[in-house]
Amino acid sequence: MALQREKTAMRNQTPEKRKKNFNEVPLGYNIDEAINEANRCLQCPTAPCVNGCPVEVPIPEFIKAIKENDIAKAIDIMKSKNNLPAICGRVCPQEEQCEQVCIMGKKNQPVAVGRLERYVGDQALAAIEKQADTTNQADQGTTTRINKKEKIAVVGAGPAGLTAAADLAKEGFQVTLFEALHDTGGVLRYGIPEFRLPKGIVDKEVEEIKKLGVDVQLNVIIGKTITIDELFAEDYKAVFIGTGAGLPKFLNIPGKNLNGVYSANEFLTRVNLMKAYKYPEYDTPVKIGKKVAVIGGGNVAMDSARTALRLGAEEVSIVYRRSEDELPARNEETEHAKEEGIVFRLLNNPVAFQGKNGRVNSMECLKMELGEKDKSGRPRPMAIEGSNWMLDVDSVIIAIGQNPNPLLTSSTSNLKTESWGGIIVDGSLSTSIPGVFAGGDTVTGAATVIKAMGAGKKAAKSIMEYLSN
Repeated sequence: MALQREKTAMRNQTPEKRKKNFNEVPLGYNIDEAINEANRCLQCPTAPCVNGCPVEVPIPEFIKAIKENDIAKAIDIMKSKNNLPAICGRVCPQEEQCEQVCIMGKKNQPVAVGRLERYVGDQALAAIEKQADTTNQADQGTTTRINKKEKIAVVGAGPAGLTAAADLAKEGFQVTLFEALHDTGGVLRYGIPEFRLPKGIVDKEVEEIKKLGVDVQLNVIIGKTITIDELFAEDYKAVFIGTGAGLPKFLNIPGKNLNGVYSANEFLTRVNLMKAYKYPEYDTPVKIGKKVAVIGGGNVAMDSARTALRLGAEEVSIVYRRSEDELPARNEETEHAKEEGIVFRLLNNPVAFQGKNGRVNSMECLKMELGEKDKSGRPRPMAIEGSNWMLDVDSVIIAIGQNPNPLLTSSTSNLKTESWGGIIVDGSLSTSIPGVFAGGDTVTGAATVIKAMGAGKKAAKSIMEYLSN
């Protein structure tokens, strides 16, 4: 059989249809498509894809199981390392990780590891639902796992915290997961739109972690409701901090406080967590008007722009100070945004917001050109003097990054942090406080879901080593 050089295509909603709803855009593989793609895997003995995965999923093994149509085996292999496969298959940048080092990708398109991971994750959730349908309701709930080991506190129910909690619970530790918000998931719930990650998927995967014996406590703010010192006083033997990066960065330019100028955090939280996308079913509307500008070029900027379009905006612009080659967003997200009609105003930078009656109505921009590379390794954007121009807007969304929220660190004495707010850790993710570990965005700044999960796994291992010693 001839070698298939390109990935097996995945079906999507058409742009005209999807930009008017919040349903998931990619529709996923069916069994025939999954097996077809699995057949492209070369089963390399060196398996570089595994080294490219932050949580070290045995990629060739689970793909081989798909190829043999043994989906139950593929699920077991996948979940031996990844507690959130249906989520990762949707939002992780596989093209920069496992697929980037795929041997098939040297001369052809790499194996679609992410799409296959999503397929296995979805099949795992379907199998759980089928089992629940045939099980007496009284027998459902958490497992009868008996925890005999020490109590451990995990702070933050985002990808890092969920992963650490699951790995520790699997080893028999008594894990309590504390979350400041009224629901779990962290950025998975408040940051990523429904059309990229349905919240029903998050709910189901979190429920599986609860079944491991993890006790989830919502509406608990560590540092306010209870301190880390008080956790130790309640006989917790170790603490993992995975509170993410929820503090938005703003542009320090005139007009930044006008109504209609949102941070992406606020905008996406209102839409996703507070269900503004379901207005009027939920009485949480977001006023955006007809013309929206999104400042930034990452995944959060794409999410914000595509969300604004679905809320009814007639023209949505991405304003980014570098060129398309430097866009940090995933290629898939950029392509989907273009297909949906998002306008890309590249090599432009806002310098002021102007308004009327306290609300933004226009944005002054300056054209840019690229110079020598800066510390980030990207060409430095330089202003072209006298190139100012005006863009009419009804709303502006600032999506230029996030830093860790200082609430916990500012209320915890002796916890050392970087000047920008990140918690300082050593190679084992230990902080300056004995028994306290940290990982994910609260250490690195805003990164990816899978890197946060990798930190959660590493921290769980370090905690077990710490307690054994």
